[in-house]
Amino acid sequence: MNTGMVYFADLRTSVKRNLFDKIDELLNCIGMGKMFKKGQLVAVKLHFGEKGNTSFINPIFAARVVDGISSTGALPFLTDTSTLYIGTRANAVSHLKTAVENGFGYSTVKAPVIIADGLRGDDGEHVEVNGRHLKEVKIARAISEAHGLVALTHFKCHEMTGIGGALKNIGMGCAAREGKLTQHSKCAPLVDPGSCTACGVCALNCPADAIDVGAVAVINDGSCIGCGYCIAVCPEAAIKIQWNESTINLQEKMAEHAYGALKGKKGKCAFLSFVMHVSPECDCYGHSDAAIVPDVGILASTDPVAIDQAAADLVNARQGIPGTALGPDKDALKPGSDKFKRLHPDVDWTVQLRHAEELGLGSRRYELKEVF
Repeated sequence: MNTGMVYFADLRTSVKRNLFDKIDELLNCIGMGKMFKKGQLVAVKLHFGEKGNTSFINPIFAARVVDGISSTGALPFLTDTSTLYIGTRANAVSHLKTAVENGFGYSTVKAPVIIADGLRGDDGEHVEVNGRHLKEVKIARAISEAHGLVALTHFKCHEMTGIGGALKNIGMGCAAREGKLTQHSKCAPLVDPGSCTACGVCALNCPADAIDVGAVAVINDGSCIGCGYCIAVCPEAAIKIQWNESTINLQEKMAEHAYGALKGKKGKCAFLSFVMHVSPECDCYGHSDAAIVPDVGILASTDPVAIDQAAADLVNARQGIPGTALGPDKDALKPGSDKFKRLHPDVDWTVQLRHAEELGLGSRRYELKEVF
């Protein structure tokens, strides 16, 4: 089995060498200068953070990566996809507004922001993957059509996948609405009869004619194709996803979507993980709880599996911070303890790594080389 190369920079700096210099060196180590050609469109995939969240990647770090891509003559754009849940990133308009408010304006990042799956999250392309669960996945069109992809990931804990790393960033984050729904649910969305006004907007917009409207809207589970468009168009937010998929199947479907997002981009994908403010939950919340371990550093690799394994190992090797979500148990704080399992005991976060490795996305075995 191959061993993935992962490069690591700690957060120590001096008057002669700052963090931007270290980011430049990390990009050099993974061969960024030769990865792209002039005029190629490069998706820089990251999470802009929900409004009220403060643990997302600092925009000035994203700007430095954009500089590195632009130096090759390629054309980078910052991107993410809209969410299934109703929040400040559920459609392209509010998503762009949130991105700018969180600091990702052109004047800072020096690249345009494009919401990859269109106005309502349904603009995508089906990509064949032939996975254990899915034969094809729906990937956001702007990402699917890009020549290359650079994933900037805020590495953290996650309540449904244990860890939120590069695989989640590209697997969940590059999926169009249909792909997200497929990962999270085994059946059709559910109508809340207390909120539904029977306006009929969902039925008019359903591409499968799977919705009947009487006193309230009713979705036919047998006809529903799982696109999630009804969730996006409902003016009353009365249609909900049924969060009923197991954490094992969710992670494996997520890995299969990651495979689809990277398909056709061999040699043109890179991953940087910022293991800083390792929060106990996802950046999709409108708040950020205290970090569970001291800041670790920045990782870079061309292997999304190796970089996630390395990031998780580095976090677990740290002493936990007392008074955080890890709780008062001294064993949970010890170096070497599985802090992700402590926070989310029902989730085996290694599932996504094992399945991604089986799909050929990378290797859990890695060599860690420090950049000074």
